[in-house]
Amino acid sequence: MGLLKDWRDYAYGLDDRTPEGKQFWLNYFGVEKGIYEKLLADVTVVEKGTIKELADKYGTTVQLMTGFLDGIDDSLKESNKLDEVEDENAEMTIDIDPEKLYMNMVQCEAEWLYTLPQWDQIFDKDKQKELYLTEKKSRTIKKEGKIGRNDPCPCGSGKKYKKCCGKTA
Repeated sequence: MGLLKDWRDYAYGLDDRTPEGKQFWLNYFGVEKGIYEKLLADVTVVEKGTIKELADKYGTTVQLMTGFLDGIDDSLKESNKLDEVEDENAEMTIDIDPEKLYMNMVQCEAEWLYTLPQWDQIFDKDKQKELYLTEKKSRTIKKEGKIGRNDPCPCGSGKKYKKCCGKTA
């Protein structure tokens, strides 16, 4: 069984409405925030090491580091292919794409992450706002207006909708 499967089975198997589940996720989000604060201090630095080494460096467990690596994987320049990892000695590379990371944080509605002060050193406020709006608009679904009975038929016949395609048998 791989580390990623172990992480997902445990973490997503917890009910976040229970005291145990709430405590687990509060702890995880605190660890996650701490790691991001350090990583975002200089996004030009590429972190490398085994999962165990990275967990030790950031003062967390292998389990929580696996969860962190799972969460950040879509924001990296190259995936670590965590689903193929079997143990804590697998080599990982954390080479962040800052724009992807910021937009993924917005997508996940992780306000405690995309509002970290470290972002101000990476992007000015206008760029942050642009990325935020780009991400939010990419998820917006516009619903087409309903065709009224007396509107022209969308088939192009020139007839009213009620006398053409809207006709009931």
